[in-house]
Amino acid sequence: MIRIENLCKAYAAKVLFQNTTYHFPEAERVALVGPNGAGKSTLLNIICGIDEADTGQIVKPAKVNLGYLPQEPNANPKPTLLEECVDGAIKLRELKRLLDNILEQMENNYSEEVHKKYEKIENDFREAGGYALEARAKGILLGLGFRDFQFIKNPKELSGGWRMRLELARVFLNDPDFLVLDEPTNHLDLPSLIWVEKFLQSFQGTLLFVSHDRSLLNRLSTVTLHLNNGKLTPYKGNFDSFLEQREHRLELEAAQADRLKKRMEEVQRFVDRFKAKASKAKQAQSRVKMLARMKELEGTFDLDNAVDEISFSLPKAIASGREVLTVEKLSIGYESVLSKDIHLKVARGQKIAIIGPNGIGKSTLLKTISSIIRPFDGNFELGHNVSLAFFAQDQLDVLDEKLTVLENVMRSSGNVSERRARSLLGSFLFKRDDVFKPVKVLSGGEKSRVGLACLLLQEANFLLLDEPTNHLDMSSAEILAQAIDEYDGTVLFVSHDRNFIDSICTHVFAMTNDGRFALFEGKLEDYERLAPLSGFPDILSPDKSLEIAKISDEYTKPIQLKPAEISREQQQEHRKEKQRLEKIKEKIDFDISQLALKVKDIETLMEAVDHSDYLRLAELNKSHEDLKLQLSHAEEEWLEIEEQLNAIK
Repeated sequence: MIRIENLCKAYAAKVLFQNTTYHFPEAERVALVGPNGAGKSTLLNIICGIDEADTGQIVKPAKVNLGYLPQEPNANPKPTLLEECVDGAIKLRELKRLLDNILEQMENNYSEEVHKKYEKIENDFREAGGYALEARAKGILLGLGFRDFQFIKNPKELSGGWRMRLELARVFLNDPDFLVLDEPTNHLDLPSLIWVEKFLQSFQGTLLFVSHDRSLLNRLSTVTLHLNNGKLTPYKGNFDSFLEQREHRLELEAAQADRLKKRMEEVQRFVDRFKAKASKAKQAQSRVKMLARMKELEGTFDLDNAVDEISFSLPKAIASGREVLTVEKLSIGYESVLSKDIHLKVARGQKIAIIGPNGIGKSTLLKTISSIIRPFDGNFELGHNVSLAFFAQDQLDVLDEKLTVLENVMRSSGNVSERRARSLLGSFLFKRDDVFKPVKVLSGGEKSRVGLACLLLQEANFLLLDEPTNHLDMSSAEILAQAIDEYDGTVLFVSHDRNFIDSICTHVFAMTNDGRFALFEGKLEDYERLAPLSGFPDILSPDKSLEIAKISDEYTKPIQLKPAEISREQQQEHRKEKQRLEKIKEKIDFDISQLALKVKDIETLMEAVDHSDYLRLAELNKSHEDLKLQLSHAEEEWLEIEEQLNAIK
């Protein structure tokens, strides 16, 4: 597998790697971790050939299939989203080209030799999954949150975030031997993130990834590779295991360094005492050399573990009324409605996580409640003595990019002094002249820290938070979670960070694509347990798309006939078979639509029934499960017929 050998890289005085060497183990999922600025993204770029090292090399096997997520989407995509995704399967694309060429030769100049070549190429294409490629592409796209009606859309019509999802789909479909991902979940909603995690857990090659999502690091990584001060140190196990092992190693090294320091002091005293005496001059000289070696050894200990962290706590909230927010028949959106007839009651002290697929209006709901945008229909009402503060996913929604950091913070509260504002900014790592930087030149993480500082000064008792951890490092996200957990006010928030959600939420408000909404008490695992019992869909469960993404194509072996040997009778048989399959497909289409309606009817009944009527609920739940099983079998049968039709065509 891939090896790093004596790698050196520096930017001006900043040294990222100094003679760094590492051999990636085969078929492991390697999480690359380290402090911000350590060079994690630079290392990934060097491995992928996007950046170059100053010295040293990356050694790769000759035929390694390296996959990585590009920094920008393809500027010239295929006409449709599905075609662009399928085009990402580079190895299969080349085999398909060879297959088409050899078929053309067979049509124009048939011979036994050409037919043998065809059989070899066709066998390679089939074994590589060529006949199931489109089905796999659809499964991956569905898992990443695309809808089937989008498959015919032009990729250029998608937003930047969705374009990057499409690039991720192309990378997955190519089935690389060595997969490199830098923050792969940045553009994903929670259901898609869970799908990606499941997909990567079953990935057969070597995975190297960087992420700030602690939950993902713990669930996915089998090896944790720590980059610090230009050195790579591997630890077997996930992120929490790495933290424990590293703490133990640092304790041992600290004790060893302390012993070394004491020994150095003894040697130094001997040198100072006897270096002027002729009788002891030789010994003193020897001790001087020993001292030099000790100082060199002292530099090998990795004891500099101090990293600047933000430090804050939310102020005590002034008590509001018992009902903080009432939402009734609310329809939200921009140019068109994203979600309608939303009902929600928020009580004092609740901390509610809003979950659901991208594009359904989670952020729009928060912006509507904070009065940044107007609702299409319906209404919402804040309760008695409620003071609201909003943290936006894009901080330019609430910050003035023309003003400085200090001016934005002072503007957020009319009575704050410059001294207090500067002190607060210091706790968010804005020191000295940093406070005079215009907001427009700040990084995403810096803007988030300014937004948090502004939030603190508003002294609100109802916080609306839209992806507050998006640009924060792991330690900052943990500190924010602790502050919100200790906060005695009310919180309504959107996040795709499961660790952050479970650290603070008391309730989960789930939104679905088909217009249903429900509030569940507890954490994410409580929602996953309670949703099926109440007949509400579990939107966090990876669906059929994960199976389709890894579908076997054994049943798609094509009819191997020589073009010259296909008689009119055989062509007629093919046409009859095609017509027969199309009729079966039409019937299955009808059955699927009827079953889907029955499932929806049952779900409507389950919502209407009194939840204390356990016998009726159990009866409806059994019918619901039976119908879903029938629907699943029908969908599988439809897929098989579709593949047989493709093979005949």
